[in-house]
This record gives sequence, structure tokens and C-alpha cells, in this order.
Amino acid sequence: MSRFLPTLLLLLTVFGPISMDLYLPALPALTAELGAATSVAQLTVTACLVGLALGQLVAGPLSDRFGRRGVLLVGVVAYVVTSALCAASPTVELLIAARLVQGLAGGVGIVIAQAAGRDVFSGGALIRFYGRLTVTGGLAAIVGPLLGGRLSAVTDWRGLFVLLATVGAVLLVITATAFPETLPAARRTTGGFAQTGRDFRVLLADRVFLGAVLNQGFAYAALFAYLSGATFVLQGIYGLSPQGYALAFGLNSAGFMLFGFLGGRAAERWSVPGTLGIGISVAGVGALGLLGAGLTAVPLWVVVVSLLALASGVALTSPPATTLALVGYPRLAGTASSLLGMVRFGFGGVTAPLVGVAGAATILPLGIVTTASVALALGAYLLFARRPGPRPRRDDGGQDAESRTTRAAASVAAHEASRRSESSVGDPGVAR
Repeated sequence: MSRFLPTLLLLLTVFGPISMDLYLPALPALTAELGAATSVAQLTVTACLVGLALGQLVAGPLSDRFGRRGVLLVGVVAYVVTSALCAASPTVELLIAARLVQGLAGGVGIVIAQAAGRDVFSGGALIRFYGRLTVTGGLAAIVGPLLGGRLSAVTDWRGLFVLLATVGAVLLVITATAFPETLPAARRTTGGFAQTGRDFRVLLADRVFLGAVLNQGFAYAALFAYLSGATFVLQGIYGLSPQGYALAFGLNSAGFMLFGFLGGRAAERWSVPGTLGIGISVAGVGALGLLGAGLTAVPLWVVVVSLLALASGVALTSPPATTLALVGYPRLAGTASSLLGMVRFGFGGVTAPLVGVAGAATILPLGIVTTASVALALGAYLLFARRPGPRPRRDDGGQDAESRTTRAAASVAAHEASRRSESSVGDPGVAR
């Protein structure tokens, strides 16, 4: 495998989410130029979020069947075309449709990066890789809005989409020349849609997998609620200037990056479930702080620290939960990754609008939504992820899926070397 491959996989996780953030500073100008209502223009954000979720759900099983490289190239080409279409959209309705397809294409990069990482890494290296994915996501959260704000001073919203198309074209050239096929034909699934349905049933019947996925869905629901409501809270209620808000947002994003890195290291060197539990606890402290701020008046620093704890706790959970979800399914890594990504973005898309149900003058809905989400994440952790189910199930490699997942997680936590880890798990599918 090329030494450049890990870096390329990290880049693939960025261009989908950054598509959602880059043009946000220009959203008011877009609304005015296209003569759209504010609520209709905001559907361009929702459409991209829905596309990111559905794109992963579709691309994952396809990559398990046809290989990673071909599916990825199709996704990047579609991203370039739809980004250009967004730039040329004459109406808000066409822009919404183009944003949906742009999100679908962007979701391909996310799911392929996670699945290809599972193809080529194992043991501690796999957890470190998922930690880097979390850090990269935090970096995209910082760079997207800030870069969009800077570029809005020199170009309009159409120019921002032209930039996204250009970035996609550059990534297409890099992918075509530097991305090798990580899933050999002998390890691909067969059987069409019927087999895909059976694969989904196998995954959803595994309590470890289901617990890890639900944990991440609810954790990211809290994170998306924060992303949706933080602007109104910090600027509308506490009166921060745009510069002050950018500073607070940057602090929280930096915390997300730092704790995503620490989560990967702690899961590798100490304990996968232990790191996951600590992450839930830290996020819970942040959510309770926001709930308290909604019930009584508190200083600004309490809210900022609570938001930081919430974002950092979610970041801590990401590497260990992703490992638990994917490590037991080397031949279904794309399908498993698609479910994980779909639940993360899908749950986030559902909860994000809820923080505004009582208007922009109170923080209470944000506190309620984040506290409930973290509580449900804790429930998934306690009821599923920590206890394998009672029934034996078999994955497409012919082994007991739950015992494979449990043994794999245990071997990673015990710091075994990659090859020894894979042999102890009984995983025949790791690239050697």
C-alpha cells in the first residue's frame, strides 16, 4: 500500500462535511439573490445533510460488492458535477436538488475512507487511524466556516461552489493516480440486493455492533444539536460578537480534535470500552451544564465550558465506538461503515431543528436535547456495547460474529501487534 494512502483516506472524509459548512456565511446573500424564503434556503443545508447520510448507506454495500476504488471514483466525479451545478443553479429548488446529490456523493468519501481503513489496518493501527479520522473531522469543522467567511469577502456564493468543484477535481486526479484497490475480488460479497439485505440483518443482530452504532447516533445527535444552536445561544442570548463566536467555536473544535486524538490513543493503550465510557461521561457533564443554564441564569464561561465538554466527550467516543462497530466485519466493512455513518448523520439531522422549537431566546431546548441524547447514548452503551448477545451469529467469513467482535476489541485493548491481533481474532481478510 502506498505511504500516501492514509493521508488520502483522511482527505476523503473532509470534502463531504466541508461542503455543508463552507457556504454558510454566504447563505443570507444566496437567499436574497434567489428570492427565497429563509426557511426554504435553509433546506439547502438539510438536503446536503440527508444526502451525506443516504450516500453512505448506498455506497458502503456497493463497495463491498464491487470494490472500493470504482465506487469512490464514481462518487468523486458526481461530486464535481453537482458542485458545478450548484454554482450555476438559477432557482433555489434546483439548488436544493443539487445539494442533495452533492451530499450523496460526499457521503461516498466518508464511507470508503472508513471501510478502506478497515481493509488495510488492524490492531492498534486501526484505532489510531480512526482517531485521526476524528481529528480530521474537527479540523474540517474549524476550516469550513472560517474559510467560507474569508472567501465571502472576495467572491459570492456561486464562487464558493466553484471552489468546491475545483477541490473535487483535484481530489479526483489524486484518487485516480494514488488510490489502490484495497478490497481484492476474492473478499468481495456476492448475491445482489438479497445478500445486502442479509448482511444488514447480520449486522443489526449483533448487539455489540448495534450498541456501538446507536451510541454514535445519539452522541452525534447531541453534537449536531450543539452545531445548530450554538450561534443563537452565544450571539443571541449572551451577545458575543461574530469574532467572539468564532473564537468560542474554534476552541470547541480544537477540543474536538484534541480529544479525538486522545480517544484513539487511550483506546489503543488502555481500554476500548473504558475510553468509550469516559467519553460518554464527559459529554454528559457538558449536556447537564447546558441543561442547568436553561433552568437558571449562569455566566457565559459556564456555557462555553459546557459546550467544550460536550464536543470533547463526543470526540472521545468516536474512535473506540467506530472500532467496536467495524473490527469484527472485515468483509462487510463497507456495509457496516454505511450504517454507522447513516445513523450519525441521520440522528443529527432529526435533532438539530429541535433546539429552535422555543425560539432563539432560550437555551433550555438545547439543554434538553443534548441531555436526552447523551442519556440515550449511555443506555446503548450499557445495554448493548458492553454485553454480547446470547445467540451465536455468523458473518460472511464463516465465524461467530459476536465472539469475533469481542475478541477483536479485547486484543486491541491489550496492545497486541497487528498481525497477532488479526490472528487472535481469526480475521482472514486483512491486507498483508
